[in-house]
Amino acid sequence: MLTHIKDLATKLAPRLIEIRRHIHSHPELSGQEYQTAAFVAGVLSSSGLHVQEGIGKTGVIGELQNTGKDDRVLAIRTDMDALPIQERTGLEYASRAEGVMHACGHDVHTTVGLGTAMVLSQIAEELGGKVRFLFQPAEEIAQGASWMVKDGAIENISAVLGVHVFPSIPAGSIGVRYGALTAAADDLEILIIGESGHGARPHEAVDAIWIASQVITALQQAISRTQNPLRPVVLSIGKISGGRAPNVIADKVQLLGTVRSLHPETRAQLPNWIDNIVANVCHAYGAKYQVNYRQGVPSVQNDYTLTQLLQSSAEEAWSSDRVQVLPEPSLGAEDFSVYLEHVPGSMFRLGVGHKDRIINYPLHHPEFDVDESAIITGVVTMAYTAYRYWLPR
Repeated sequence: MLTHIKDLATKLAPRLIEIRRHIHSHPELSGQEYQTAAFVAGVLSSSGLHVQEGIGKTGVIGELQNTGKDDRVLAIRTDMDALPIQERTGLEYASRAEGVMHACGHDVHTTVGLGTAMVLSQIAEELGGKVRFLFQPAEEIAQGASWMVKDGAIENISAVLGVHVFPSIPAGSIGVRYGALTAAADDLEILIIGESGHGARPHEAVDAIWIASQVITALQQAISRTQNPLRPVVLSIGKISGGRAPNVIADKVQLLGTVRSLHPETRAQLPNWIDNIVANVCHAYGAKYQVNYRQGVPSVQNDYTLTQLLQSSAEEAWSSDRVQVLPEPSLGAEDFSVYLEHVPGSMFRLGVGHKDRIINYPLHHPEFDVDESAIITGVVTMAYTAYRYWLPR
C-alpha cells in the first residue's frame, strides 16, 4: 500500500504544485478566505468527497466515505489563511494581493490536505473507517479552530492529525514531537493610572509613563527569579500608548503584550502573579492600575500513541534518517490545540527548507519561501499514517 500511495502522490505532483501556486498567488486574510474556500470545495467535490461549506464562517469540511467496519473517524486539519505582510520574494507566482502574503506556509498546508484527500479517495475501499478533512480559516488570529468546533466540525471524531511547515528542516524530512509542541498564547493588557501635571514639577504628579517602565522591568526581572526556569515563560510587551504632550506628565498608559507558556500549571497561576507584581509597583508610587488577562489558545500537547504512529509511518515511508524527533518545543502558538481539548491528536513539522540555500527565511518573513518538493513528503506521510490508523498495532 505504501508503494501505491507514493505512486499516486507522484502522479499528482504537478497538479499539487499548480494548486499551491494558485493559492499562494491569491492569499486571503483570516476570516476572509472566501475564494480559497470555494477553490478547496471544488477540488474536494471533484475527488468525490462529501463537502460542507461555511463551517466556522469560511471553513470547509470534506468527508471521505467508505465501507470500513471501524466506526472511528479520523480528522485531518489544515489551515487556509494568510498574513498582512507585503511579499518580497520576487516569485513568478507571488501574491497578487497588496499587503497580504502566505508567509506562514498555509498554502502548503492546504495543498497537503487536498493532496491527501485526492490520494485517499483513490484507495477509499482500503481504509478501515471514515476520514474528515477540516480546512480551517483564521488560524493566524487563533479563532478559526473555535469557530469550527462550535459548528460541529469534530462531532464523532476519534482523533485528529495536523501539519505545519518548518523552514529549519530540509525538504524531504519531517519532525515529530512527543508532548508539548507549541506554547499557550495569552493576551495581556495593563492600564497604569496616575495623575497629570507639569513636566517641570514631577513631584506634584504621578507619572504613569515612568511607573509603566518600572512595571515592565519588574515583570521581566521577576520571571528570572520567581518562575521555574525549566518551565519557561515569555512575556513580551509589544505596544505602549500614553501621554498627551512633551511637557505634560502622562496620567494614563496602556501596555499590550503576549504571554507564552508550556505547562498548564504554570499558565494557571500567571494572571495572579502578574497582578501582584503590577499592584506592588503601582502602590509603591501612588498609581492605580487594571490588569486584563485574556486566555488565548492552549499549548499543543501531542498524543503519544498518535505521534508514534506518525513517526513509524514516516520512517517506513522515508527512512529513519529523514525523521527527526524534535528535542524542544516552540513558543509559537497554534490553535490546533483547541481540537486537542476534545480529541487526541498530533501535529508534525514538515521540512520545507531549500538544501542548496545558505538562508532559509523564517516564518512570517516577507521573503519566506518553500521547497515545493516537500508537498509530496507531506501528502505521503499524512496519507500513509491515515491508512495505518485503523490497522492493528
